[in-house]
Amino acid sequence: MSEIGARNTTVTLRFPQLGRSIRSKPDDDVFQSARRHGVRIVGACGGRGTCGSCIVQVVDGVVEHNESESDTGSHDDRTATKRWIRACQARPRSDLVIEIAPRSLAPVARAEPDTGADDERLDVDPAVTSRDVVVHPPSLADPASDADRVRRALAHPQAVFDLAVLRRLPRMLREASGAVRVRMHSDEIIDVAGRGRHALGLAIDLGTTNAAGFLLDLEVGVRIAGLGIENPQTAWGADVISRLNHAILGETQAAELRDAALVAINALAHDLTHAVGASTADIVNVVIAGNTAMHHLALGLPVRQLGRAPFVAATRDGVDAKARELGIVVAPGAWVHVVPNVGGFIGGDHVAALLATEPLWRACHTSVVMDIGTNTEISLIHEGQIRSASSPSGPALEGGNIGCGMRAADGAIERVSLDGDGRLVVRTINDEPPVGLCGSGVIDALAALYRARVVDERGRLVKYHEAIVSHEGQRAAQLAPGVVFTQADVRAVQLAKAAIRTALELLLDDAQIDAGAIDAFMIAGSFGAYINVGSAIAIGLLPDIPIARYRQVGNAAGLGVRMALASGAARRRAADLARNCRSFELSTRSDFQKRFVRNIGLPAVPPLAMETTVS
Repeated sequence: MSEIGARNTTVTLRFPQLGRSIRSKPDDDVFQSARRHGVRIVGACGGRGTCGSCIVQVVDGVVEHNESESDTGSHDDRTATKRWIRACQARPRSDLVIEIAPRSLAPVARAEPDTGADDERLDVDPAVTSRDVVVHPPSLADPASDADRVRRALAHPQAVFDLAVLRRLPRMLREASGAVRVRMHSDEIIDVAGRGRHALGLAIDLGTTNAAGFLLDLEVGVRIAGLGIENPQTAWGADVISRLNHAILGETQAAELRDAALVAINALAHDLTHAVGASTADIVNVVIAGNTAMHHLALGLPVRQLGRAPFVAATRDGVDAKARELGIVVAPGAWVHVVPNVGGFIGGDHVAALLATEPLWRACHTSVVMDIGTNTEISLIHEGQIRSASSPSGPALEGGNIGCGMRAADGAIERVSLDGDGRLVVRTINDEPPVGLCGSGVIDALAALYRARVVDERGRLVKYHEAIVSHEGQRAAQLAPGVVFTQADVRAVQLAKAAIRTALELLLDDAQIDAGAIDAFMIAGSFGAYINVGSAIAIGLLPDIPIARYRQVGNAAGLGVRMALASGAARRRAADLARNCRSFELSTRSDFQKRFVRNIGLPAVPPLAMETTVS
């Protein structure tokens, strides 16, 4: 096919590593085409051309791409064959054969850390109750309707039927000879099943980067399965602002993000139930927790007002809706409860984390609960008051917007340290050859480079050191063959850690206490489960308080959403916590910018802090 013809027709993109071929629309770049067809190419900025993480190699074919000379050595190149280029800047002009970078292909190793035994038992007071009844058959003497005879068997004349259940009721009663299990949500009959089938519940922690799902037996409160996957919305950007900016472009764009969230939820429902020999139809209740952006996008709520100051949510309340209305494929009559938000970008996932960690922070005079991620949420609990803030820390601390950044997958560098001679030593996930750098490795890398004096206190890479190389026209530290940590990467981490540290300091100032008063510092989240706390202290991300006061509590939001699924009392407590949190919009503080700038630099810290890991 000629280049001119390809401008107006679809072309084929072939990915031999995946054994897939897809069709590309005339105006799409390679990244957009891959995203549309579910081909994963890392793109932290969502395809805006600012991060450089979506590199691919065109093995055969012609592309038109427009990158700076520092990126590719050319401008408006129309071949780019056998060189690594940004997929978001490359438009196909013929059929292509494309090689994807290894860090986009590496299998996920840590989408969801284990936050409890599979046989954990939660307090049970579920929103859905089950009753086994025998519904007597009709007769000429008693020609009552099927619905009335079920109400009579339940001794509940006010019970109402979900329409989908009513449609199935006659067949179910006759197939089961009247012996059925009736499931009720308040006064509504939401399912009629055969006896012996347990009512299952699905808890979803819908994170910006990962989505975690948990399957519970609602009759005994036992977690029977758990699974974590990457949130498909990452194809539109690693941070929530990128996604909100895409969603406000129009109804089609908003629907793309909503559909991506539903893909994750339905995939988790399917995979979890099939893993235990059940069906998605056995899921009779769903609870979802996510930050405010995830909450709005999943529910199809407007987000234009959320993405602009003063960042107003459409609602802070918990939302209850029918699963089928949201497009979630579970029992036809099932309800979905979405955990309430605090306000701004302090979402239901943080409320769930507070719920799960309450026994720990209740026992202390002063505590902090921090969920470090693309959007870091922090609560300071002091003298019974909860002060909460959201910090737009961006994806750098999770490996996003880092030149060689990647998800926590096989081959990702997760630990960086110094040997006795001061040389860098790296460790990868599952000891695979290094292909990139994940979040815990990012923090370790900066701490180790600082300790080795490869990075100075202002965050500048020094000119002369055996680890320093030139990479695409800028200074970088070589961590492993093909894996570098550039000056731009250092700056990205500095900005992220400064945003988080400033938010914490302003909360402490409002309470008129200093960091030394913190009795317990709980680090929540999938990412927080793996970071080296000593390294985080060394770069100034976390305050220099005794290591023993830190607790890495894993996916506390996941535990909290499971609690809300299993217990109505826990659900009500979550609503109380959301109402009682005092939300701070830190960007309105007059001293925010001054504090932020001060926290960009790297602090002088005791060397031993860099060698300590807590769990």
